[in-house]
Amino acid sequence: MFDNLSDKLDKALHLLKGHGKITDVNVADTLKEVRRALLDADVNFKIAKDFTTRVKDKAIGENVLTTLQPGQLMVKIVKDELTELMGGDAAGINLSGNPTVILMSGLQGSGKTTFSGKLANFLKTKKNKKTLLVACDIYRPAAINQLHVVGGQIGVEVYSEPENKNPVEIAQNAIKHAKANGFNVVIVDTAGRLAVDEQMMNEIANVHKAIEPHETLFVVDAMTGQDAVNTAKAFNDRLNFDGVILTKLDGDTRGGAAISIKSVVNKPIKFIGTGEKMEAIDVFYPNRMADRILGMGDVVSLVERAQEQYDEEEARKLQKKIAKNEFGFDDFLAQIQQIKKMGNMKDLVGMIPGAGKALKDVEIEDDAFKHIEAIIQSMTPIERSKPSLIDVKRKTRIAKGSGTKIEQVNQLMKQFDQMSKMMKMMQGGGGKNLMKAMSGMKGGMPKM
Repeated sequence: MFDNLSDKLDKALHLLKGHGKITDVNVADTLKEVRRALLDADVNFKIAKDFTTRVKDKAIGENVLTTLQPGQLMVKIVKDELTELMGGDAAGINLSGNPTVILMSGLQGSGKTTFSGKLANFLKTKKNKKTLLVACDIYRPAAINQLHVVGGQIGVEVYSEPENKNPVEIAQNAIKHAKANGFNVVIVDTAGRLAVDEQMMNEIANVHKAIEPHETLFVVDAMTGQDAVNTAKAFNDRLNFDGVILTKLDGDTRGGAAISIKSVVNKPIKFIGTGEKMEAIDVFYPNRMADRILGMGDVVSLVERAQEQYDEEEARKLQKKIAKNEFGFDDFLAQIQQIKKMGNMKDLVGMIPGAGKALKDVEIEDDAFKHIEAIIQSMTPIERSKPSLIDVKRKTRIAKGSGTKIEQVNQLMKQFDQMSKMMKMMQGGGGKNLMKAMSGMKGGMPKM
């Protein structure tokens, strides 16, 4: 996410490194490169120009604190302006209705139906809302079936009328059904449409007028860059929507849409999609995104994701096993599954300050744990519970069964042993011993 933009902004801001103070000359050189980086990311020229002008006005004459270098001060100013450009504060979703009606709009192929499911899952699991999905896409083949499949995956009811070709009637009937059956939220998934298709735009305007939604959200593919911003403006002129959803931010996106869209339509980005799984939805925090763009990571979001997967009862059981020296490969596998639930690996690494830059040329696969899982699953139950039983003969069998090499089995065994020792030291509270164990692991950790 934003790798190219982050890299170019980093190089631009490094131009001030070593200077004793900020001057007209050195700030002009820096901001020229900042503007170029924004344009390369498909940010609108006027927005990029206004952005660098505001940064320059704030930077010139700014007293550099003795604890700060000019480059550090410029990073802070750029971060603050990026945060403001993307909306300033996180925008909440209006859930005041009874039921709350949310209308989803957007282009064909923007990921609207999938995101409707993600939003339903988010409201169900995070907000404890009984949510109804409504299939109002009467044009796309199998659209109704797709929404039913999505609903089945997350355990959310889907309302549809396959024979009815009037989306206004379907939406109205769905709301009646929701009121009669105690649903808190109704998410209406409409057909994707082009802004230039007058008939289709009239249709969604009629649905909007008939059901008077509490929230109208515009779903846009972040990979379409500046085109996404132009499309958002066309939809906003007709629907006056309440917020934007950016999908496919986990792809090779240049970031122009995320940076530009708020200033063009004056509507906040409310959520972002960061993967294919139903859990891959995040509230959009402009300040956290600015941190990530500037390579500062996003520790808060990382901790939040970890907390979501934290099970207090399981943690207590694990603690007892570690104390009794009974931590085995089944427990190790369970920890891996928890990490995988937090999101794709590249996204998680990008949240660690400095890690994105350090590993920018390293290909991090989403299934980075597949070899480890294969090795563990090739072990017998007794081998997983008592790793000390695994001798050369067993290692050979495990390697053959998992499709790996014996060297990889040895590497995993070594790292597991080091991790077990480290966890034991953590439990004992031995800080010096823990640091010693971690330093011993350094050679193996990158391979892991």
